[in-house]
Amino acid sequence: MTPALEPLVAEGPPGEEEILRFVESHQFPIVENSGVTFVFRGEVEEVLLQHWVYGLPSAQPLQRIEGTDLWFLHMQLPDESRLEYKYELVRGLEREWILDPWNPRMAHDPFGTNSVCHSHGYQRPEWTFPDSSARQGSLDGFSLRSRTLGGVRHFRVYVPARFRRRRRYPLLLVHDGEDFLRYAQLKTVLDNLIGRYEVAPLIAVFLQPGDRLREYGADDRHARFLADELVPALERKYPLLPDPAARGLMGASFGAVASLFAATQYPGLFGRLLLQSGSFAFADIGGHKRGREFDPVAAFVNRYRRNPARVSERVFVSCGTYEPLIYENRSLIPLLQRTGMDVRYVETRDGHNWENWRDRCRDAFSWLFPGPLWMMYE
Repeated sequence: MTPALEPLVAEGPPGEEEILRFVESHQFPIVENSGVTFVFRGEVEEVLLQHWVYGLPSAQPLQRIEGTDLWFLHMQLPDESRLEYKYELVRGLEREWILDPWNPRMAHDPFGTNSVCHSHGYQRPEWTFPDSSARQGSLDGFSLRSRTLGGVRHFRVYVPARFRRRRRYPLLLVHDGEDFLRYAQLKTVLDNLIGRYEVAPLIAVFLQPGDRLREYGADDRHARFLADELVPALERKYPLLPDPAARGLMGASFGAVASLFAATQYPGLFGRLLLQSGSFAFADIGGHKRGREFDPVAAFVNRYRRNPARVSERVFVSCGTYEPLIYENRSLIPLLQRTGMDVRYVETRDGHNWENWRDRCRDAFSWLFPGPLWMMYE
Protein backbone atom coordinates (compact mmCIF):
# COMPACT_ATOMS: atom_id res chain seq x y z
CA MET A 1 0.00 0.00 0.00
CA THR A 2 1.28 3.47 -0.83
CA PRO A 3 1.43 6.40 1.63
CA ALA A 4 -1.43 8.23 -0.11
CA LEU A 5 -3.75 5.24 0.24
CA GLU A 6 -2.82 4.12 3.75
CA PRO A 7 -5.17 6.53 5.61
CA LEU A 8 -8.06 5.45 3.37
CA VAL A 9 -7.77 1.77 4.34
CA ALA A 10 -6.36 2.13 7.85
CA GLU A 11 -9.62 0.99 9.48
CA GLY A 12 -10.69 -1.51 6.88
CA PRO A 13 -12.45 -1.17 3.51
CA PRO A 14 -13.62 2.45 3.08
CA GLY A 15 -17.25 3.35 2.54
CA GLU A 16 -18.74 5.46 -0.23
CA GLU A 17 -18.38 8.77 1.62
CA GLU A 18 -14.75 8.06 2.47
CA ILE A 19 -13.98 7.19 -1.13
CA LEU A 20 -15.64 10.35 -2.40
CA ARG A 21 -13.69 12.51 0.06
CA PHE A 22 -10.48 10.77 -1.01
CA VAL A 23 -11.18 11.42 -4.69
CA GLU A 24 -12.09 15.06 -4.12
CA SER A 25 -8.93 15.73 -2.10
CA HIS A 26 -6.40 14.36 -4.59
CA GLN A 27 -5.15 14.95 -8.09
CA PHE A 28 -4.56 11.86 -10.20
CA PRO A 29 -2.24 10.14 -10.71
CA ILE A 30 -0.98 10.83 -7.19
CA VAL A 31 2.64 12.02 -7.20
CA GLU A 32 4.48 10.87 -4.09
CA ASN A 33 8.10 11.03 -3.00
CA SER A 34 8.45 7.33 -3.77
CA GLY A 35 6.91 7.56 -7.23
CA VAL A 36 3.46 7.81 -8.79
CA THR A 37 0.24 6.02 -7.82
CA PHE A 38 -2.39 5.36 -10.48
CA VAL A 39 -5.96 4.96 -9.20
CA PHE A 40 -9.07 3.77 -11.02
CA ARG A 41 -12.62 3.12 -9.86
CA GLY A 42 -15.00 0.72 -11.56
CA GLU A 43 -16.61 -2.72 -11.46
CA VAL A 44 -14.39 -4.65 -13.85
CA GLU A 45 -12.52 -7.92 -13.70
CA GLU A 46 -9.11 -6.43 -14.34
CA VAL A 47 -7.44 -3.05 -14.94
CA LEU A 48 -4.06 -2.69 -16.65
CA LEU A 49 -1.89 0.36 -17.08
CA GLN A 50 -0.81 0.56 -20.72
CA HIS A 51 2.26 2.72 -21.25
CA TRP A 52 5.26 3.08 -23.56
CA VAL A 53 8.27 2.98 -21.24
CA TYR A 54 10.91 0.82 -22.88
CA GLY A 55 12.33 -1.80 -20.55
CA LEU A 56 9.15 -2.20 -18.48
CA PRO A 57 6.20 -4.49 -19.22
CA SER A 58 3.89 -2.42 -21.39
CA ALA A 59 0.81 -3.71 -19.52
CA GLN A 60 0.97 -3.55 -15.71
CA PRO A 61 -1.99 -4.76 -13.63
CA LEU A 62 -3.60 -2.59 -10.98
CA GLN A 63 -4.43 -4.15 -7.61
CA ARG A 64 -7.97 -4.05 -6.24
CA ILE A 65 -8.51 -2.70 -2.71
CA GLU A 66 -10.44 -5.43 -0.95
CA GLY A 67 -14.11 -4.66 -0.39
CA THR A 68 -14.16 -1.76 -2.85
CA ASP A 69 -14.21 -1.02 -6.57
CA LEU A 70 -10.96 0.97 -6.24
CA TRP A 71 -7.85 -0.20 -8.07
CA PHE A 72 -4.30 1.12 -7.71
CA LEU A 73 -0.76 0.69 -9.01
CA HIS A 74 2.33 2.31 -7.55
CA MET A 75 5.17 2.90 -10.02
CA GLN A 76 8.66 4.09 -9.29
CA LEU A 77 9.15 7.02 -11.67
CA PRO A 78 12.26 9.22 -11.51
CA ASP A 79 11.96 12.97 -11.05
CA GLU A 80 11.32 15.09 -14.16
CA SER A 81 9.61 12.20 -15.93
CA ARG A 82 6.74 12.49 -18.34
CA LEU A 83 4.69 9.41 -19.25
CA GLU A 84 1.76 8.86 -21.62
CA TYR A 85 -0.68 6.07 -20.81
CA LYS A 86 -4.15 4.56 -20.99
CA TYR A 87 -6.14 2.11 -18.88
CA GLU A 88 -7.15 -1.26 -20.30
CA LEU A 89 -10.39 -2.57 -18.76
CA VAL A 90 -11.24 -6.28 -18.87
CA ARG A 91 -14.84 -7.46 -18.66
CA GLY A 92 -15.16 -11.12 -19.58
CA LEU A 93 -13.97 -11.48 -23.17
CA GLU A 94 -14.18 -7.73 -23.78
CA ARG A 95 -11.20 -5.42 -23.51
CA GLU A 96 -11.42 -1.64 -23.73
CA TRP A 97 -8.72 1.04 -23.67
CA ILE A 98 -9.76 4.34 -22.07
CA LEU A 99 -8.24 7.61 -20.93
CA ASP A 100 -7.82 8.14 -17.20
CA PRO A 101 -11.20 9.67 -16.22
CA TRP A 102 -9.67 11.49 -13.22
CA ASN A 103 -6.74 13.03 -15.06
CA PRO A 104 -7.39 16.14 -17.18
CA ARG A 105 -3.89 16.16 -18.70
CA MET A 106 -3.89 14.76 -22.22
CA ALA A 107 -1.56 14.60 -25.22
CA HIS A 108 -2.61 14.24 -28.84
CA ASP A 109 -0.88 12.61 -31.80
CA PRO A 110 -1.88 11.31 -35.25
CA PHE A 111 -3.09 8.07 -33.65
CA GLY A 112 -5.36 9.58 -31.00
CA THR A 113 -5.14 10.85 -27.42
CA ASN A 114 -3.34 9.63 -24.30
CA SER A 115 -3.46 10.58 -20.65
CA VAL A 116 -0.27 12.17 -19.33
CA CYS A 117 1.51 11.67 -16.02
CA HIS A 118 4.14 14.07 -14.67
CA SER A 119 6.46 13.06 -11.85
CA HIS A 120 8.15 15.50 -9.46
CA GLY A 121 10.07 18.21 -11.25
CA TYR A 122 8.47 18.09 -14.70
CA GLN A 123 6.68 21.22 -15.85
CA ARG A 124 5.54 22.05 -19.33
CA PRO A 125 7.85 24.85 -20.50
CA GLU A 126 6.14 28.23 -20.28
CA TRP A 127 7.45 29.22 -23.72
CA THR A 128 5.25 26.51 -25.32
CA PHE A 129 2.04 28.34 -24.32
CA PRO A 130 0.56 31.17 -26.42
CA ASP A 131 1.97 34.51 -25.30
CA SER A 132 -0.15 37.57 -26.00
CA SER A 133 2.94 39.78 -25.84
CA ALA A 134 4.74 37.87 -28.60
CA ARG A 135 4.33 39.20 -32.11
CA GLN A 136 2.75 36.63 -34.39
CA GLY A 137 4.41 35.26 -37.47
CA SER A 138 2.28 34.13 -40.40
CA LEU A 139 1.80 30.87 -42.30
CA ASP A 140 1.93 31.25 -46.08
CA GLY A 141 0.96 28.65 -48.65
CA PHE A 142 3.61 27.43 -51.08
CA SER A 143 3.38 24.86 -53.88
CA LEU A 144 6.04 23.32 -56.08
CA ARG A 145 5.81 20.87 -58.96
CA SER A 146 8.50 18.26 -58.51
CA ARG A 147 10.08 16.34 -61.35
CA THR A 148 11.96 14.19 -58.86
CA LEU A 149 8.99 13.10 -56.75
CA GLY A 150 6.30 13.58 -59.38
CA GLY A 151 3.30 15.87 -59.04
CA VAL A 152 2.73 19.03 -57.04
CA ARG A 153 3.81 19.31 -53.42
CA HIS A 154 2.10 21.76 -51.06
CA PHE A 155 3.70 23.35 -48.00
CA ARG A 156 3.05 25.91 -45.34
CA VAL A 157 5.80 28.43 -44.73
CA TYR A 158 6.35 30.25 -41.45
CA VAL A 159 7.28 33.89 -41.98
CA PRO A 160 8.42 35.67 -38.80
CA ALA A 161 6.84 38.83 -37.44
CA ARG A 162 8.34 42.07 -38.77
CA PHE A 163 9.43 40.32 -41.94
CA ARG A 164 11.25 42.67 -44.32
CA ARG A 165 12.20 41.99 -47.93
CA ARG A 166 15.39 43.99 -47.57
CA ARG A 167 16.69 41.56 -44.93
CA ARG A 168 17.82 37.98 -45.34
CA TYR A 169 16.76 35.08 -43.16
CA PRO A 170 17.90 31.62 -42.10
CA LEU A 171 15.93 28.67 -43.52
CA LEU A 172 14.69 25.63 -41.60
CA LEU A 173 13.06 22.67 -43.37
CA VAL A 174 10.81 20.71 -40.99
CA HIS A 175 9.96 17.10 -41.82
CA ASP A 176 6.42 16.07 -40.76
CA GLY A 177 5.77 19.78 -40.52
CA GLU A 178 1.99 19.64 -40.19
CA ASP A 179 2.34 17.28 -37.23
CA PHE A 180 4.89 19.58 -35.61
CA LEU A 181 2.43 22.44 -36.02
CA ARG A 182 -0.55 20.49 -34.69
CA TYR A 183 0.94 18.36 -31.94
CA ALA A 184 4.11 20.24 -30.94
CA GLN A 185 2.73 23.81 -31.22
CA LEU A 186 5.73 24.77 -33.33
CA LYS A 187 4.33 28.07 -34.59
CA THR A 188 3.69 29.21 -31.01
CA VAL A 189 7.19 28.06 -30.02
CA LEU A 190 8.79 30.00 -32.88
CA ASP A 191 6.74 33.12 -32.18
CA ASN A 192 7.76 33.06 -28.51
CA LEU A 193 11.45 32.27 -28.92
CA ILE A 194 11.95 34.72 -31.78
CA GLY A 195 10.00 37.36 -29.87
CA ARG A 196 12.33 36.94 -26.90
CA TYR A 197 15.42 37.25 -29.12
CA GLU A 198 16.53 33.75 -28.10
CA VAL A 199 16.23 32.53 -31.69
CA ALA A 200 16.97 34.39 -34.90
CA PRO A 201 13.95 35.28 -37.04
CA LEU A 202 13.82 32.54 -39.63
CA ILE A 203 11.78 31.07 -42.46
CA ALA A 204 10.48 27.59 -41.59
CA VAL A 205 9.00 25.32 -44.25
CA PHE A 206 6.68 22.57 -43.03
CA LEU A 207 7.12 19.52 -45.23
CA GLN A 208 4.54 16.79 -45.67
CA PRO A 209 5.52 13.48 -47.29
CA GLY A 210 3.55 11.42 -49.77
CA ASP A 211 4.65 7.89 -48.90
CA ARG A 212 6.30 8.77 -45.59
CA LEU A 213 8.20 5.58 -44.78
CA ARG A 214 9.61 5.42 -48.29
CA GLU A 215 10.47 9.09 -48.77
CA TYR A 216 11.90 9.54 -45.28
CA GLY A 217 13.62 6.15 -45.19
CA ALA A 218 16.99 7.18 -46.68
CA ASP A 219 15.52 7.86 -50.12
CA ASP A 220 17.72 9.42 -52.83
CA ARG A 221 14.76 11.07 -54.51
CA HIS A 222 13.68 12.91 -51.38
CA ALA A 223 17.19 14.21 -50.72
CA ARG A 224 17.49 15.33 -54.34
CA PHE A 225 14.12 17.06 -54.16
CA LEU A 226 15.20 19.05 -51.09
CA ALA A 227 18.58 20.10 -52.46
CA ASP A 228 17.95 20.55 -56.18
CA GLU A 229 14.33 21.70 -56.26
CA LEU A 230 12.94 22.95 -52.97
CA VAL A 231 15.86 25.03 -51.67
CA PRO A 232 16.40 26.83 -55.01
CA ALA A 233 12.66 27.52 -55.31
CA LEU A 234 12.55 28.97 -51.80
CA GLU A 235 15.61 31.11 -52.51
CA ARG A 236 13.79 32.58 -55.49
CA LYS A 237 10.70 33.41 -53.44
CA TYR A 238 12.15 34.51 -50.07
CA PRO A 239 15.18 36.60 -49.09
CA LEU A 240 17.29 33.79 -47.61
CA LEU A 241 20.84 33.83 -46.36
CA PRO A 242 23.15 31.86 -48.69
CA ASP A 243 25.40 30.70 -45.84
CA PRO A 244 25.07 26.96 -44.97
CA ALA A 245 25.22 28.00 -41.28
CA ALA A 246 21.82 29.62 -41.86
CA ARG A 247 20.27 26.57 -43.54
CA GLY A 248 18.90 23.67 -41.50
CA LEU A 249 17.04 20.37 -41.59
CA MET A 250 14.85 19.09 -38.78
CA GLY A 251 12.95 15.87 -38.15
CA ALA A 252 11.82 13.34 -35.57
CA SER A 253 11.82 9.54 -35.87
CA PHE A 254 11.90 8.78 -39.63
CA GLY A 255 12.09 12.54 -40.22
CA ALA A 256 15.44 12.54 -38.42
CA VAL A 257 16.65 9.79 -40.75
CA ALA A 258 15.55 11.85 -43.77
CA SER A 259 17.42 14.89 -42.40
CA LEU A 260 20.71 13.11 -41.77
CA PHE A 261 20.51 11.20 -45.05
CA ALA A 262 19.94 14.37 -47.10
CA ALA A 263 22.91 15.99 -45.36
CA THR A 264 25.14 13.04 -46.27
CA GLN A 265 24.01 13.20 -49.90
CA TYR A 266 24.70 16.95 -50.08
CA PRO A 267 27.49 17.59 -47.57
CA GLY A 268 27.94 21.21 -46.66
CA LEU A 269 24.56 22.35 -47.98
CA PHE A 270 22.76 22.16 -44.65
CA GLY A 271 24.93 23.56 -41.88
CA ARG A 272 22.41 22.90 -39.12
CA LEU A 273 20.74 19.56 -38.25
CA LEU A 274 18.14 18.85 -35.57
CA LEU A 275 17.66 15.09 -35.13
CA GLN A 276 15.02 14.01 -32.60
CA SER A 277 14.52 10.37 -31.57
CA GLY A 278 15.92 9.23 -34.89
CA SER A 279 14.97 5.76 -36.17
CA PHE A 280 18.64 5.03 -36.81
CA ALA A 281 18.31 1.24 -37.09
CA PHE A 282 21.50 -0.57 -37.92
CA ALA A 283 20.98 -4.10 -36.55
CA ASP A 284 18.36 -6.35 -35.01
CA ILE A 285 18.15 -5.35 -31.35
CA GLY A 286 17.50 -8.10 -28.83
CA GLY A 287 16.61 -10.55 -31.58
CA HIS A 288 13.63 -8.46 -32.63
CA LYS A 289 13.29 -8.20 -36.40
CA ARG A 290 12.27 -4.75 -37.59
CA GLY A 291 9.89 -4.25 -40.49
CA ARG A 292 11.02 -4.09 -44.12
CA GLU A 293 10.65 -0.31 -44.14
CA PHE A 294 13.79 -0.23 -41.97
CA ASP A 295 15.93 -2.11 -44.52
CA PRO A 296 17.09 0.99 -46.46
CA VAL A 297 17.54 2.86 -43.18
CA ALA A 298 19.75 0.10 -41.76
CA ALA A 299 21.76 -0.03 -44.98
CA PHE A 300 22.33 3.74 -44.81
CA VAL A 301 23.21 3.78 -41.10
CA ASN A 302 25.61 0.86 -41.51
CA ARG A 303 27.36 2.68 -44.38
CA TYR A 304 27.66 5.80 -42.27
CA ARG A 305 28.97 3.83 -39.29
CA ARG A 306 31.70 2.35 -41.49
CA ASN A 307 32.67 5.72 -42.93
CA PRO A 308 31.37 8.64 -40.85
CA ALA A 309 31.84 11.98 -42.58
CA ARG A 310 31.53 15.64 -41.72
CA VAL A 311 28.35 16.68 -43.53
CA SER A 312 27.21 19.66 -41.46
CA GLU A 313 28.59 22.15 -38.93
CA ARG A 314 26.29 21.80 -35.93
CA VAL A 315 24.12 18.82 -35.01
CA PHE A 316 21.63 18.76 -32.14
CA VAL A 317 20.41 15.28 -31.18
CA SER A 318 17.79 14.43 -28.57
CA CYS A 319 16.13 11.23 -27.42
CA GLY A 320 13.97 10.04 -24.53
CA THR A 321 15.39 7.45 -22.16
CA TYR A 322 12.01 5.68 -22.21
CA GLU A 323 12.23 5.07 -25.96
CA PRO A 324 13.34 1.81 -27.60
CA LEU A 325 15.50 3.99 -29.88
CA ILE A 326 17.72 5.25 -27.07
CA TYR A 327 20.47 2.71 -27.83
CA GLU A 328 20.73 3.67 -31.50
CA ASN A 329 20.78 7.40 -30.73
CA ARG A 330 23.45 7.02 -28.06
CA SER A 331 25.54 4.98 -30.47
CA LEU A 332 25.32 7.70 -33.12
CA ILE A 333 26.85 10.47 -31.00
CA PRO A 334 30.52 9.36 -30.97
CA LEU A 335 30.34 8.78 -34.73
CA LEU A 336 29.15 12.34 -35.33
CA GLN A 337 31.73 13.77 -32.94
CA ARG A 338 34.52 11.82 -34.59
CA THR A 339 33.95 13.76 -37.83
CA GLY A 340 34.68 17.10 -36.20
CA MET A 341 31.09 18.32 -36.32
CA ASP A 342 29.92 20.33 -33.32
CA VAL A 343 27.43 18.02 -31.59
CA ARG A 344 25.06 18.52 -28.67
CA TYR A 345 23.15 15.57 -27.27
CA VAL A 346 20.25 15.74 -24.80
CA GLU A 347 18.46 12.87 -23.09
CA THR A 348 15.16 13.30 -21.28
CA ARG A 349 12.88 11.10 -19.17
CA ASP A 350 10.17 10.92 -21.78
CA GLY A 351 9.04 8.73 -24.66
CA HIS A 352 8.67 8.78 -28.42
CA ASN A 353 6.11 11.56 -28.70
CA TRP A 354 5.46 15.07 -29.95
CA GLU A 355 5.52 16.84 -26.59
CA ASN A 356 8.96 15.42 -25.86
CA TRP A 357 10.15 16.84 -29.18
CA ARG A 358 8.38 20.16 -28.51
CA ASP A 359 10.05 20.53 -25.11
CA ARG A 360 13.53 20.29 -26.66
CA CYS A 361 13.00 23.11 -29.17
CA ARG A 362 14.31 25.94 -27.03
CA ASP A 363 17.65 24.23 -26.37
CA ALA A 364 17.94 23.18 -30.01
CA PHE A 365 16.85 26.35 -31.81
CA SER A 366 18.76 28.75 -29.54
CA TRP A 367 21.97 26.82 -30.26
CA LEU A 368 21.44 26.14 -33.96
CA PHE A 369 19.98 29.58 -34.80
CA PRO A 370 20.90 31.83 -31.85
CA GLY A 371 19.27 35.24 -31.56
CA PRO A 372 22.62 37.09 -31.80
CA LEU A 373 23.06 35.54 -35.26
CA TRP A 374 20.43 37.98 -36.47
CA MET A 375 22.50 40.98 -35.39
CA MET A 376 25.13 39.99 -37.99
CA TYR A 377 22.66 40.66 -40.79
CA GLU A 378 20.74 43.69 -39.52
